[in-house]
Amino acid sequence: MPAPESRFGTWFISTGTWNKYVLETAIGDLASLIADRRPSYPAIVDIGCGWGHSLKLLNHRFRPQHLVAIDVDAKMIAASRAVALRNGLSVQFQTTSGSHIRLPDRSIDMVFCHQTFHHVIDQEDALKEFYRILKPGGVLLFAESTRKFIHSWIIRLLFRHPMNVQRTAAEYLLMIRQAGFAVAPRSISYPYLWWSRRDLALMERCFGVVPRIDHEETLINVAAVRPPCSTAPPGANTSSDSTLT
Repeated sequence: MPAPESRFGTWFISTGTWNKYVLETAIGDLASLIADRRPSYPAIVDIGCGWGHSLKLLNHRFRPQHLVAIDVDAKMIAASRAVALRNGLSVQFQTTSGSHIRLPDRSIDMVFCHQTFHHVIDQEDALKEFYRILKPGGVLLFAESTRKFIHSWIIRLLFRHPMNVQRTAAEYLLMIRQAGFAVAPRSISYPYLWWSRRDLALMERCFGVVPRIDHEETLINVAAVRPPCSTAPPGANTSSDSTLT
């Protein structure tokens, strides 16, 4: 289950700063990481949809016929539903966690998981669910802040996260691969964006001080693939109690 966000954090992901500098930037980068990208991904799941700002972006960039938005917070689901209505989007909503998705096995072409995992306690179980619902050849778009960023003083002050489950970029990548996903080297990026740095990149912008090459990564973006003709990994939940309509 995800850990609850602070009131500031819940407000912040509704702002223009979040949409422009975090969400839109991540979706653009993730799209560029997809190998053999298709014109359309017919069925897409948005994990942790929040205020619903990603729904229009996903619809525009990936042209789904079925879009499923999931969030554990019923208030966020209500907000996302309103956004979908305003934008004329047909979206199926589920108030649930990423580790208990009510969709059939191998029914989804893309799972979008943006800045959600650092709230999730049962991370391995969630990845098993993503693997289960994805079709062979389906894509997991995974964008996450690393332990370095989440443990920084400003994030500790303003946001709420389960600190014991935070991971480095290498640990997230290993966990994704251990869940059965294939990740090509060209399908990984490590953005070092201004908002993810301790000094908000002021030293670089004001004094031209370039970050060290060996700095610890604060973000990781991955376009992982459920391998074609793959089976569920050991221990996966293969039950399905809902159909995609």
